[in-house]
Amino acid sequence: MSRILIVEDEAAIAELVAINLRHAGYEVSIASDAERATESVDRMLPDLVLLDWMLPGQSGLALVKAWRSGARTKALPIIMLTARADENDKLAGLDGGADDYLTKPFSTKELLARIRAVLRRKAPQALDDAVEVAGLREVKVGPTEFRLLHFLMTHTERVHSRAQLLDRVWGDHVFIEERTVDVHVKRLREALAPVNGAQLVETVRGAGYRMTQSQPQPA
Repeated sequence: MSRILIVEDEAAIAELVAINLRHAGYEVSIASDAERATESVDRMLPDLVLLDWMLPGQSGLALVKAWRSGARTKALPIIMLTARADENDKLAGLDGGADDYLTKPFSTKELLARIRAVLRRKAPQALDDAVEVAGLREVKVGPTEFRLLHFLMTHTERVHSRAQLLDRVWGDHVFIEERTVDVHVKRLREALAPVNGAQLVETVRGAGYRMTQSQPQPA
């Protein structure tokens, strides 16, 4: 489940976009200005940002340039979603670092298509493509457990430390303790138990966790 941050000061527009994105299966958060957007990204990197140009205080274009200049955020996928339809504005947005530029009013279908295109191009690991390991394909889990499971299933037979999992799954979240990983691994195993998949997530003592592709043979 990909995480999208909507940066939009018009509450009605932000909520409308959020409803459509959630309906499409995305996890959504909203920031009403550049300051709140910066705080949100500092807490946890989203998989993509939908960014309005005209915001209270700092403009969306200035925010793009700030993120592109930071080592942690330079590759952050960004789509500008704005009423500024002039060609020079579009060029300024793209030259400033936005990955795509969509003008209001917009089609929901086109917005979703552009989101998928940017994620496919810049963050293919964030797409929710079906992955199968040892017969395990579909299971109902929470958003965080889904991201953890997806990462483990796409990096099987490798030992990942808690710090590595925090960075890759939680998006470099600065306030999460490493022991939080243990809690979510426990929840993931509980979710996998009904489909006989709990044993696929192995604890490697003193090192971290690993997902194996081989089901243990019955005694």
